[in-house]
Amino acid sequence: MIIVVDASVALKWFFRMWDDEADVEHALGLLADIDAGRARMVQPPHFITEMGAVLAREKPGEAQADLADLLTVECSFVEDYAVYSTAIELSQRLQHHLFDTLYHATALHTPGATLVTADRRYYDKAREIGGIAVLADLRGSTE
Repeated sequence: MIIVVDASVALKWFFRMWDDEADVEHALGLLADIDAGRARMVQPPHFITEMGAVLAREKPGEAQADLADLLTVECSFVEDYAVYSTAIELSQRLQHHLFDTLYHATALHTPGATLVTADRRYYDKAREIGGIAVLADLRGSTE
């Protein structure tokens, strides 16, 4: 299984103690699959920057340690013109932020990959394009 995990999912790895954080168990299941080698994570180049920015804002006292933990997660990064071009097309077509469409474009340009998102708003706009799954619908897929 090849997955692209957007920030809406990966942040759940660090916000799991928050009472109102939904689908944390599914996000942690994906992380366990990555750690065990059952899933391969492929990411757009802005992933670490976006995660660091949110962690610094939301968990300033733990952001450094959380970022260090994130950097231990096995993943590869995809960066080429075709991904950026597709991301721009998706951003314009769906009227959505380029950072979000970069995750989707990465999945679309990685054979066999699926973007996993917890962002229902983006998913609803983009599901017809394919290459995308919503985290809440993955129940049982990591067991």
